[in-house]
Amino acid sequence: MSTNPRHPLPLPASAIPDGCLPWDGEQARRWIGALPPGWVPVRLRVSAVVAVVPAAAVLAGGLVLFGGLRGWAAACLALQVVWVVVRPEIVRLSAPALLGVVLLRWSTLPWAVGLAVVLALALLWVAAMVRLVARGRQRAAARAAAGGGTGTLPDDGAPLDRGRFLAWVGGVALVTGAALVATAGDWELAEDRQAAPAFGWFVVGLGVTLLLSAALGRWRAASLRRRPVPVLRVLMRENADVDAEVYAADDMAAVRPLFTVATSELDDEDGAEDQGDGEDREGRDDEDGDEERGEDRGERDDRDEDDDEEFQQFLDRLDAGRPGPLREAVLYGLPYDGAEVLLVSAAEEPGGEPVVERSAGPVRPFSEGAVRRRLAAEKRAVADEERRRAVAEDFAGRLRGQGAVEVRRWRAGWPDWLTVALGAVWTYVLFVDQSGLWRYVPGALLGLAVALLVPRQLAWRVTADREGLWFNGLRGTRHIAWDAVRIVESKGAELKIDSRRTAFGAWTVDTLRWRGLERRAGLVHPYDRTAAEITAMWQDPAARPVGVSDERQRGRPLWPLAVLVALGWTAALLWV
Repeated sequence: MSTNPRHPLPLPASAIPDGCLPWDGEQARRWIGALPPGWVPVRLRVSAVVAVVPAAAVLAGGLVLFGGLRGWAAACLALQVVWVVVRPEIVRLSAPALLGVVLLRWSTLPWAVGLAVVLALALLWVAAMVRLVARGRQRAAARAAAGGGTGTLPDDGAPLDRGRFLAWVGGVALVTGAALVATAGDWELAEDRQAAPAFGWFVVGLGVTLLLSAALGRWRAASLRRRPVPVLRVLMRENADVDAEVYAADDMAAVRPLFTVATSELDDEDGAEDQGDGEDREGRDDEDGDEERGEDRGERDDRDEDDDEEFQQFLDRLDAGRPGPLREAVLYGLPYDGAEVLLVSAAEEPGGEPVVERSAGPVRPFSEGAVRRRLAAEKRAVADEERRRAVAEDFAGRLRGQGAVEVRRWRAGWPDWLTVALGAVWTYVLFVDQSGLWRYVPGALLGLAVALLVPRQLAWRVTADREGLWFNGLRGTRHIAWDAVRIVESKGAELKIDSRRTAFGAWTVDTLRWRGLERRAGLVHPYDRTAAEITAMWQDPAARPVGVSDERQRGRPLWPLAVLVALGWTAALLWV
């Protein structure tokens, strides 16, 4: 991937277990070769994984309405699509069982539906089995790379929280789904008697999936504690998603990531130290205590300032999409698709203690296709950044040449209005044929979101004057002084402006974009132009306006427009 010219931050020798071997490039290539083929869904984008769930829910409804399946059977069949992505262990057993059910009911199904279901189950089962077999090859390759070196986890018996959140969410989903199944007869429609139970069973299946994921993650994390586990020396860094990105020990340029894993850092337990300090302070006289407390307050203030600065740098790195520094690390546990591991890495600050991080999610390997897509995305991002920089410099020159102005303003334009119009068409298609609770409950929830978001999309305004930037909103205007501006960017489909003051939430607005068309046609999107002009004024005080805006120029509150949107939505929901 993107090269890193700096030498990796070193890990103290005391943090490296005896016999720990480096995971070199040759051994890493063997591990990469053990990955399943590209057509097996091992590493999908987060957006794709999220989209799988509603797509599977729609599939369940379609199998009921057009396939003639019972609600529970349709839900189980649709869940196979979710499980093959997130829990292939289930598909290994569930697909053959469902195949038997379909074959037993073959005479009651349309032949086209039966054939399609059988073929789909067979393909999903093969994909799951290929993925599970590949896990065994990955474990064997990692074990060979470790060469027999083992180590005991250095977590000092810290409480194991892995899977707790998933267990709570899964339990809620399970209870909700069961309630939907039990009450389906009270609110389902006559023409789709099995659609409501299918949705309920689907939610039950999601709850079971989350509970099983929590149990597997916790069991695999706990198994690392039972005995010494294989260890490997690697390189790692935090990516833009704050996940640990692991590289071979000799990949000094961070060219080829092996896998990513979400991690949580173990906090130092200093309660005993605090208690001891309190007992010591009680034994001192008042004068010494006052002096020491004053020194402690000064030290705490300095630490708070350092922490604030460090946190600000961290936010700036995330906003820019830059990875963290490359660090030496020790990997505890055999890495494979879905594994739980522990990392001990060098501190990002010189002289800091090694950082111990436990996996908070499964290991997700990088396939060759994922690496190629990521490299292409990085190249596009670099080209876009150079293009944005050129546009900003061009606008900065124009602003200097135009002379002083009193106030500058930017407002919603055709991309924002087109976004709202397309959203209205999609909403009409979604609700036009619905009735009863299927129409009014989701419609009311969506209407609330529409009333809150659409006014800003239609009528947002940013005003620049001598004092800074002003933003209109539902309740009134917000202000950022020029010196407090932290970031101005047009990234993806979002225009974002944020402040260094934590009390000011980031101002953002989104629109539909076609980056490829913009590149080929050489067009400058209005969001890019707005970001470039504001950036030019932010970075060059000579380009800023010289006047002070009044309330009319800053834009009126948007809540009256929100009321009109809510009334219009309600009328359309009731009478259209």
